[in-house]
Formats: sequence, C-alpha cells, structure tokens
Amino acid sequence: MSDRPGVIMSAEMAEQPEVLRRILGRGAGRIGAVAAEIAARKPRFVLLTARGTSDNAALYAKYLLEIRLGLPCGLASMSTTTAYGAKPDLTDVLVITISQSGGSPDLVASTKAAREAGAVTLAVTNNPDSALAAVSEHHIDILAGPERALPATKTYTASLLALYLFVEALGGGDGAAAAGVLPDLADEILGRRAEVTALASRYRFAERMVITSRGYGYPTAKEAALKLMETSYIPALSYSGADLLHGPLAMVDNISPVIAVVTDGRGGKALQPVLDRLRGRGADLFVVGPQAQVEAASAGFVLPTAGVAEELQPVLEILPLQLLAYEVTIARGQDPDAPRALAKITETR
Repeated sequence: MSDRPGVIMSAEMAEQPEVLRRILGRGAGRIGAVAAEIAARKPRFVLLTARGTSDNAALYAKYLLEIRLGLPCGLASMSTTTAYGAKPDLTDVLVITISQSGGSPDLVASTKAAREAGAVTLAVTNNPDSALAAVSEHHIDILAGPERALPATKTYTASLLALYLFVEALGGGDGAAAAGVLPDLADEILGRRAEVTALASRYRFAERMVITSRGYGYPTAKEAALKLMETSYIPALSYSGADLLHGPLAMVDNISPVIAVVTDGRGGKALQPVLDRLRGRGADLFVVGPQAQVEAASAGFVLPTAGVAEELQPVLEILPLQLLAYEVTIARGQDPDAPRALAKITETR
C-alpha cells in the first residue's frame, strides 16, 4: 500500500470512466455472444449468487431481469448447498455468480453444485483465470483491471454495466447505444469532487447514517452503506423506502443524516412519500438525484440524469457516494485503502 492514505482507492475511482469505455468498446460483443448462447437455452428462472459489493450488483441484476425481461429471480442462499448439502433441482435455471476475484470458496462450491444440479451457470468476474470462471459454463470478464484498494469501486460499476449489457442482449436487444453516455457523465461527476469534499466535513462526526431508495436506486443505497461502513466505520443502515416506513422511521431525527438516492424515474416517484415524511420529521436529508429533489433537501449532489434511462442511473448514482465514503474517511484520519479486518478475497465456506 502507498504511504499516503487513500491514494489507491482515489486512483481506482478515477479509472471508472475509462473502465466503462473499455467494456463498451471491447466487452460488449463478447457479452452479447454469451447472452445469445444462454438465451437459446430458454432459462425459466434466475438465481443470483454473490457476497458483499457483488451482492449489491446482483440485486441490481434482479431488478433488471424482472423489470426488463419478466424473468423471476431470487438471491441464492449459498449455505443451503455448502453447509446443509441440499440438492435442489436446477434444471433450466440460470445461475449467475458475481465475484470481483472469483476466488471465494463458497461461491465456487455453490456454483459447482448448481452446475451439477442442472443449472446453466454464468460467472461474472474481474478474473477470467479464477476458480469460479473455471467451474462455470459461461463467463463474462468485466475488464476493470487490477483492483488493489480493499474497498471495491471500479469493479462495482463495471459489474453493473456488464450485467446491464447482458440482460439487454438476453432479451434480444443491444444496450450499448443507451449506455454510451455513461463514460462522459462519469467523468463529469468525478470532476466535481470538491463538492463532495465540502459535504464530507458536514458528516465526519456522524455516529450513524441511514440510506434509503426505491427501485433501481435501492442497490445503490446498499452499496453506499457498505462503502461508508467498511472505510469510515460509521454504522450505515440501508433500507428500501417502503421498509423505512415500516418501523425504522422512528429512529430518524435531526441529528443522524439520512441519504436518499432519488432515481429520476418511477423509483424516485415511489420514494416521494418517504421524502415527505423525512422532511416532516426534520431529518438532516442529503439527496443524490435530480436538481429539484436536491433543492428541497438539507444538502445534496445533483446528478446529470437528463436523458439517461432509469435502469442505467445506478452506474452514476454510486459515484458521488464512493467519493463521500472516501472523503469522510480521510476527514476522520483513517486510510480508506486498508480498512481494518478486511481482505480482498473473503474465505467464506
């Protein structure tokens, strides 16, 4: 690791526009070919398998598959096979396993078991030579390049884009044209780092945070909470806006910040009653989203989402929140490159 705190994570966040361009330029064709092979098998159901940051990318894929293609999806419980030895019938089921490293033993074991149970298996990794890629029938390389900082940043947005292109191709479409706006917009957002640095001073002493969203923005809320917890050690609780109203709203006050990810589209409209309730409680509300929503909040970051399809906005939404996690961590005198007790490959079994 570098002697300067956060230099590696900072550099990898800055690489994201180029990684997105690489996927669109070099990866889209291969992703389309894999999708065509799997579409020919006519999967009847999808199971998504992942841990940590990749689990949030899997949740994004679940929204895509159910909304865009009408395919029912579930998030797999790996221990049913790895710990309990269950043998489900996975004939004609597509099992997608998402992992930055492709090296976690439970992911490899559960994918191997799924293939033996009749599933069509697809690994989405940043390592085509990984054990996970080897046991899977199909593989998509997210082309993010080596990621050395322990908090995943560029592999998360790369996974989102790769999964979007895969789902669009699985349905017979081509998502590359719609996604072509993302690299330049990512450049624009990351170029506004000074805005986030100023906001970080507002939250450096926070004792906890609540992060909420609905629809396509919900995986962003979960990933933002994970980034804040693993870098700054601030307890960050993520909730769907609908779930927040079912009890947890009682803990919201005017001291603990609430971050709302407001997607420009149906998800943002569904979140509106939650935003109204939060304002009514005097919450310190930070909004990542459209101009009008930010203006009605205590603070925020305006996203350039005009003309960007709702299902693509999560690739952009997470960027200012990655920066926020980084800047809050630096402001608290900690090193975001090397959070305590974390390893790049988690040896769960």
